[in-house]
Amino acid sequence: MVKPSLLILAAGMASRYGSLKQIVGFGPAGETIMDYSIYDAIRAGFGKIVFIIRKDFAEDFKARFDAKLKGKVEVEYVFQEMDAHMNGYSVPSERSKPWGTAHAVLCAKDVTREPFAVINADDFYGKDAFVKAYEFLTKDVNPRLYAIIGYKLSNTLSDHGTVSRGVCEVDGEGYLAGINERTKIGRVNGKVMYEEDGQSVEVPENSSVSMNFWCFDQDVFDVTERMFHAFLEKHRNEPKSEFFIPIVADQYVKEGSGKVKVIPTQAQWFGVTYKEDAPVVKDSIDKLVAEGEYPSDLWG
Repeated sequence: MVKPSLLILAAGMASRYGSLKQIVGFGPAGETIMDYSIYDAIRAGFGKIVFIIRKDFAEDFKARFDAKLKGKVEVEYVFQEMDAHMNGYSVPSERSKPWGTAHAVLCAKDVTREPFAVINADDFYGKDAFVKAYEFLTKDVNPRLYAIIGYKLSNTLSDHGTVSRGVCEVDGEGYLAGINERTKIGRVNGKVMYEEDGQSVEVPENSSVSMNFWCFDQDVFDVTERMFHAFLEKHRNEPKSEFFIPIVADQYVKEGSGKVKVIPTQAQWFGVTYKEDAPVVKDSIDKLVAEGEYPSDLWG
């Protein structure tokens, strides 16, 4: 059986956090959030890790990961270059940021020839999510069926302010009908509310939300490349335009190419957006280690 791969999106500029947050240590032995995702992926059965990074991150990443992952899992590094897969178009001179998460995935096309999952580098997803992703990728995935790991909204809220989340529309059979981006989500008088056009709107706290954990058949690369070229035709001269994974998933469903299964998990998500989030992440990891979910030294 072909083992699935895990693609880790780590090419972001981390401008809000103020440093290369993907390799900040939070665990007892200095583990990054990525270390825990990789550990969970390996024990679930994934066979390869693909880091999607900027070229100037390469030395830092290799110094941190090469030695400790050697012999445990295959590792590849892919650079999200601005001019990759441009189909003859040139990069506008005013463009300074990458083309987005779906373009980042596309950059891994040449090294990924098996079903795969995609995650963010700076999000902690939990063991259950990787187990369920592995099961889907080894039993159910095909060119007509992809998946997203759906987190319970209440498990992704912050005690320190509001958040933005992609709230999944799920049909009666458990498939994705759409993703609605909701901003300023938080608890107000015991209810979970989001803000839209200056109005507060309630959203069920058990709603399924996307934390950018996707499961794909390798056929998605051709689908994504086709959609990226169409995106460039319309938006390449907009300096802030981005080609996101949900754009691909939404179009894939709406054009009738296939379905996206929403796989629920009860895992507690946490992540780092601002430096102020760091102590919360560290405390959360320390608690999981104390409970025996992870060893005190992942790779020791």
